[in-house]
Amino acid sequence: MRFTKRMVAVLLVAALAAGIYAGSFIDWDSEDGQENPLAFLNQKQTIRVWYGDEALTDYISRAAVAFGDAHNVRVLPYYRAESDYLETINRATFSGEEEALAMPDAYLISHELLEKAYLAGLAVPVEDAAGVMDDAHFPRAALSAVTYHDKLVAYPLYYETSALLYNETYLREWARQQAGKADSTVGADGEEGEFEELDEIPDEDNPLVVYDEETLALRTEQFFAQAVPATVSDILRIADSFDLPDTVEGVFSWDVSDIFYNYCFVGNYMNMGGEAGDDRNQIDIYNQEAIASLEIYQSLNQFFSIDSSTVTYDSVLQDFLEGKLVFTIATTDAAAVLAQAREEGSFPYDYGVALMPDPSGELAGRSMSVTGAVAINGYSEHQELANAFAAFLVDEYAGDLYEQTGKASANRTVNQDNGALQIFLAEYEDSMPLPKLMEASNYWIQLEVLFAKVWNGENVSSMVEQLDQQMRTQLVKN
Repeated sequence: MRFTKRMVAVLLVAALAAGIYAGSFIDWDSEDGQENPLAFLNQKQTIRVWYGDEALTDYISRAAVAFGDAHNVRVLPYYRAESDYLETINRATFSGEEEALAMPDAYLISHELLEKAYLAGLAVPVEDAAGVMDDAHFPRAALSAVTYHDKLVAYPLYYETSALLYNETYLREWARQQAGKADSTVGADGEEGEFEELDEIPDEDNPLVVYDEETLALRTEQFFAQAVPATVSDILRIADSFDLPDTVEGVFSWDVSDIFYNYCFVGNYMNMGGEAGDDRNQIDIYNQEAIASLEIYQSLNQFFSIDSSTVTYDSVLQDFLEGKLVFTIATTDAAAVLAQAREEGSFPYDYGVALMPDPSGELAGRSMSVTGAVAINGYSEHQELANAFAAFLVDEYAGDLYEQTGKASANRTVNQDNGALQIFLAEYEDSMPLPKLMEASNYWIQLEVLFAKVWNGENVSSMVEQLDQQMRTQLVKN
């Protein structure tokens, strides 16, 4: 009897131990997990993270495993592709039905939706126990993008903005051509340079000057040093003076139908909501600087004759890859595309990335940016852990983000050896994030319509005035 009791006790302990061991392999959100009588023994804390971009699947999954192993917790990623992403989060948070089992503790979201999320309680000020939400980690635009009424309400993960691509091989050829002209002089400060000439101008009808090789090389380098355009006028000057190689079909082309590649013309002068895009008292669209910048934009149609109905971002990037363009406007994805093309040998040119040129020497440009952020659900019971995972995503685990997803990290401490991404980051630093104001959610769409009409010749001043009035009316009504 005594032996039987001891055996029963041993079997119970063994079964209990086996249950604990098996518990680490059970999906506790499954039907079996819910019915497992030993589920209460699993003390591992769990958070759920939602994301809506399939390109992030591997990155989020690997980060979840790495963070879980390091902190002895579970992070369960959920891909949600619904068009009404934020509304789905809201339903999952409040429904109380089966969908609520997957209510996110943290989720990825585009920054312009943060006002809506914050006012619904679905985003709350971040705790930032890791101390990453500062200028040392993120550019000004990143912090502005996740700021709402002076509160940081999400962690910036990645960004998108535009910059200028140029074919360096062609620019060197242009510099060589200019260096050989007698009437083209350039110095370190743009002043007339002093160069030793081998032969004087032979006669007035033949103003060619022959330079010795050393002088010609020096002149070429000085022209090339000033070849990367700082203004649209510089591009026009190059276009007007370049004897194009046979492979080149145009000096400058870009997707004029997409506001993302046009916004730089007016970004410094059209203000919708202030730096953080959350102030209803800051609306300044109809002003002389914006009108003058758009008039410069409109004039480019006469010079470059770009058909907005046929030219797309993909088509101009392909033309650039085929050596048909000297300049184009691109987003961060181009850095990887060009690097791969160079590695494969399909792009036999040198190239560079530059900050977007200003509309003119008197008018400054400013690009648009969108920031992908990680928000913490205000109704989560695990906000501290969710904050820790969000900080891990945007900082400690951000190094491989671009390689794994094609999305450029907003963290300035990563990608420091990637020269192209560093230029994009510099452009992002001074960019204007899309506004968060819910009443102005159609602002960028209406702005895109405005650019299309201006490109096709409609009156600039009246178009800008109409947009200004429309936005003011929308904010007043709401």
